[in-house]
Amino acid sequence: MLETIIGLAADNLLSPIILFFALGLLASFLKSDLTVPEAAAKALSIYLLFAIGYKGGVSVSDHGIDQTLLLTLAAGVVLSFALPLIAFALLKVMTRLNQTDAAAVAGHYGSISIVTFVAATSVLQSQGMASEGYMVAVAAAMEAPAILSALWLASRGGNRSSGSGEDSDGLLREILLNGSIVLLVGSFLIGLITGKEGLAEIESFIVSPFKGVLCLFLLDMGLVAGRGLRSSSKVLTPGLIGFGVLMPVIGSLFGLAAALTIGLSIGGAVLLMTLSASASYIAVPAAMRVALPEANPSIYLTMSLGVTFPFNLTIGIPLYLSLATALGG
Repeated sequence: MLETIIGLAADNLLSPIILFFALGLLASFLKSDLTVPEAAAKALSIYLLFAIGYKGGVSVSDHGIDQTLLLTLAAGVVLSFALPLIAFALLKVMTRLNQTDAAAVAGHYGSISIVTFVAATSVLQSQGMASEGYMVAVAAAMEAPAILSALWLASRGGNRSSGSGEDSDGLLREILLNGSIVLLVGSFLIGLITGKEGLAEIESFIVSPFKGVLCLFLLDMGLVAGRGLRSSSKVLTPGLIGFGVLMPVIGSLFGLAAALTIGLSIGGAVLLMTLSASASYIAVPAAMRVALPEANPSIYLTMSLGVTFPFNLTIGIPLYLSLATALGG
């Protein structure tokens, strides 16, 4: 299996999406003036969420709603609730983070990174492996529950007041109306309604250009991750770095156990593993700014984007594919 993992990792490292991410990292470390304008980066993000959601909805429309889909959605929600509890316990053992910072970091590891999910989908396509199209709906379902777990963990330490009604309303808005969730779910529903006929009308826009847009987006992610690592290197203790590599593997094993229990295809298992292994850097940070303003963003953002995200792109996804193939094949 080790040879398979190494071979997949080598192939993945030489894929355009990984090389563009590496280019962004390198440019940032060399202090190049290369930048992706904020408006352009936002447009790339909107395109990816739109395309992912729409194609997922079309796939469900073609597949139909069945017991496996509902069980997978339920498993995703349970994993999103439970993984922060495991992450929090691991952080208390491996680091010296206080209750609030540990809870904030843990919440990121129960939610998901949609770009890591897209990268895993791309790897599956390159290997000629199919997957359940409704996994994008599972991704959307796993965004929010982890935030609630993080708030519960923080409150156990007595560090948070109950908060005003206005604060609660703001948090609820961040959870339910976060732009990425709205666009992903909305596009999914439109794809579900319009089906293959609707896809045929816009296929040239959301299928062929997809990987090129993803390359540009990962170039920007590399620049962002590199800047974060440069500016926050002092917060990255050996314990935190170890956690940022170990927790994705632990999460992936829980995802694999759920996938095998439900009976997902190998491709579906890889995607559920990837979702369970990834760490949010969009929805959860936005919620933490409202709910836990005392938590240190340089810690949780650097962990999710600077440590776990590159690990999953380079080593994690090939590892998850090898495990799923070995145990589920």
